[in-house]
Amino acid sequence: MIKKKVLVTGGAGFVGSHLCERLLKDGNDVVCLDNYFTGQKQNIVHLLNNPYFELIRHDVTNPFYIEVDEIYNLACPASPLHYQYNPIKTMKTSVMGAINMLGLAKRVKAKILQASTSEVYGDPQIHPQTESYWGHVNPIGERSCYDEGKRSAETLFVNYHKQNNVRIKIIRIFNTYGPRMHPNDGRVVSNFIVQALQGNDITVYGDGQQTRSFQYVDDLIEGMIRMMATPESFTGPVNIGNPNEFTIMQLAELVIQLTNSKSKIIRMPLPSDDPTQRQPNIDLARKKLNWEPKIQLREGLIQTIQYFADTL
Repeated sequence: MIKKKVLVTGGAGFVGSHLCERLLKDGNDVVCLDNYFTGQKQNIVHLLNNPYFELIRHDVTNPFYIEVDEIYNLACPASPLHYQYNPIKTMKTSVMGAINMLGLAKRVKAKILQASTSEVYGDPQIHPQTESYWGHVNPIGERSCYDEGKRSAETLFVNYHKQNNVRIKIIRIFNTYGPRMHPNDGRVVSNFIVQALQGNDITVYGDGQQTRSFQYVDDLIEGMIRMMATPESFTGPVNIGNPNEFTIMQLAELVIQLTNSKSKIIRMPLPSDDPTQRQPNIDLARKKLNWEPKIQLREGLIQTIQYFADTL
């Protein structure tokens, strides 16, 4: 097998670190790029002794020059708490980061995958969401720096492909959880687990009947690898998510049960522009990638709870 040189932007983040691990396991030479805004060195410290792993501190809003065969563009804060902290920086990371990485891919003729998001669908008016749905997004809302940043990045990818023949792949990632999630990232799974393990009240926003579809990180990584390997004529976008839908209240109750916690569930007002339903249609992923998630919520939560129990 020919060893590929692969660049992962945002490689020290939650998803990026798992991707770096898998790419090394598959026999690749991996360069991890991160500015540590939300990524953490501890996520990839166990890889530093691997001679085929290289860690570089860099911000994708600045150009970067390297010879690589493939690029996975993951750099961007993905939790509302982090992407709303500095919305201008979030937007710049999505847009300037895409321009810089697409420019690199164009120069070195690398294949490049964009980690887009289900947030491009906004608060959807169709259910479940298919890739042909254009979305229902507030361009000036609290979440727009992330939603519109990712939508703009998809536009850039498609146009670099059409205009410059850059070999692109676009995936839209739905709610993902697993070990190495940041304990304070404000995402619902990590929030509930940390609150339950510490015996604090579990905060549910609104009536708790809004739904999410939770995908374990290993399933996402498998989807990304398969998408990168598809024929060049297929660019996506492709939904990568778990179509099994749960209410936020069901998730809270399951976390309490699995942690044997005495935590009580309390309700708080629903944040603005918070989607009421989020569920992927994954027919395209099944057809084109021969992919569907293997790890269901209970099994994945047990592994994630164990991680937090060991690290908190």
